[in-house]
Amino acid sequence: MPPFAGAAEWLGSEPLGPTELRGHVVLVNFWTLTCINWLRQEPHVRAWSRAYRDDGLIVIGVHTPEFSFEHDIDRIRHAIKEREIDYPVAVDNDYDIWSAFANHYWPALYFIDPEGIIRDQQFGEGRYEQSERIIQPLLGVQRELVTVEGVGVEAQADWDHLRTPETYLGYGRSERFTPADGATLEPRAYELPKQLHVNHWALDGEWTIGRENVVLEQPGGSIACRFHARDAHLVLSPGARAAIPFHVLLDGEAPGRSHGVDIDEDGNGLLRDGRLYQLAREHNAVRERTLEITFHESGAEAYAFTFG
Repeated sequence: MPPFAGAAEWLGSEPLGPTELRGHVVLVNFWTLTCINWLRQEPHVRAWSRAYRDDGLIVIGVHTPEFSFEHDIDRIRHAIKEREIDYPVAVDNDYDIWSAFANHYWPALYFIDPEGIIRDQQFGEGRYEQSERIIQPLLGVQRELVTVEGVGVEAQADWDHLRTPETYLGYGRSERFTPADGATLEPRAYELPKQLHVNHWALDGEWTIGRENVVLEQPGGSIACRFHARDAHLVLSPGARAAIPFHVLLDGEAPGRSHGVDIDEDGNGLLRDGRLYQLAREHNAVRERTLEITFHESGAEAYAFTFG
């Protein structure tokens, strides 16, 4: 196990390293607060931490940011509180721990024995039973596996009907952008196309397309996306503003019972802080739908759509 040198700060603990951890089974979890894959994994990691803590398991979260606003330690603290994380978290803003582990994924799990040897690893969500069956023999215990059921944004994806991939909006990784008449990196006005194909997205209003996000320059701008999934999420930040009200339509109408946890049935929501917002959870049969989100004030920053 590499040392945890380079952490900007430790939350919930004094700094930990191989000396303090020797003799314990350690589970290292790399995460970032906007990652839907980590959000769906986190209830399992929480449950393992609580179920096996008295058996000698120490879980360490390593928060390595994907987007620039995720470097803010207060935002990380808020995510820890919101997700009820009660194990130590190392803030890895400079990717020092990430690099020491030669890690490349969010989320990632590293299973470490009492001698400090990495015995297994898991990249991405899923394989929860297998992961817990790795933990138990390392601890020398054998019992029934914990029961976990994620709720809200932590609920497991509807994999059978998920046909739209994660979609980044900034020019650094943008795909399937459908402007009506071309795109530039300078502030300019866009219009939604007459037809939006599935898995494509578009802008309406005056936006600036940056490397990792799109930024609204004038109130009333919209982002539309045609998707096929049960859930639709969007990573958002208010930038320098305290709060930005927004409104969501599904196929041109209020979402009703298919609203996500971050909006009401009429489609109203409030962008208060940088995080992942769940905008839609299909109440009926999953099918192709068009989501349009409109911001009533300028300054909104949008980073990536994810689906479940």
